[in-house]
Amino acid sequence: MGRKVDVPSHPKRIVSLVPSQTELLYDLGLGERVVGITKFCVHPETWFKTKHRVGGTKKVDLEKVRALKPDLIIGNKEENDRKDIEALEKEFPVWMSDIRDLVDALEMIRVIGELTGTGDRANELHVRIENGFRALIPIEPKLTVAYLIWREPFMAAGEGTFAGNMLQRCGLINVFDEGDARYPEITPQELAESDPDIILLSSEPYPFKEEHIADINMICPGTPVRMVDGELFSWYGSRLIQAPSYFQRLLATLVPGSSDA
Repeated sequence: MGRKVDVPSHPKRIVSLVPSQTELLYDLGLGERVVGITKFCVHPETWFKTKHRVGGTKKVDLEKVRALKPDLIIGNKEENDRKDIEALEKEFPVWMSDIRDLVDALEMIRVIGELTGTGDRANELHVRIENGFRALIPIEPKLTVAYLIWREPFMAAGEGTFAGNMLQRCGLINVFDEGDARYPEITPQELAESDPDIILLSSEPYPFKEEHIADINMICPGTPVRMVDGELFSWYGSRLIQAPSYFQRLLATLVPGSSDA
């Protein structure tokens, strides 16, 4: 973002405005040093039930943040509203991540470890995630995929998204990985014309359910449709430890000739 952030050497009152980074702070062992999270920071459940909530990722309650008197606020360029961040950075140290791929995510983990004095633990997480993805075997032959994140209208993960990078690492070719729109709106006709080998319905941000598969089958008859865990495709913190094994199991179900059930 082109600015310098002065952060205390050992911040003790941290507010996290991003769910995946909140979970990372927990796994870094920061405990009571995290004083505020958003209403979407559902992991870990103990923090969701006990930590002060400061609104949502897009609509931060600035007064609630001020009341917590943070000495470090951690946000993300895509997930947080620019006006909220610009208001907060006038009063508090605000560090922002900008995550497009696994390399960005690993760097974010390293930097947050440095910021919070948990560099050794951050390095352990870094190594585990890196090794996990190194062991991930992409699907062969490659398959084309549409990864849907919303309905009415349909929206897909497109160019430059973290979910798109996860698809690529799985050996899947994103049919909507073109153009400038990172999350393009697509019509049912455009979905049909894209003719993907497989359609993945994410569990977030739109909570796709099994009942929606029939709607997709009407648009793309004969195309296999799978429900997938959106957190493992789009959360770029310590949850990445779980992602490679999940992807490997998913890819096994996509091999031509496997069951569509």
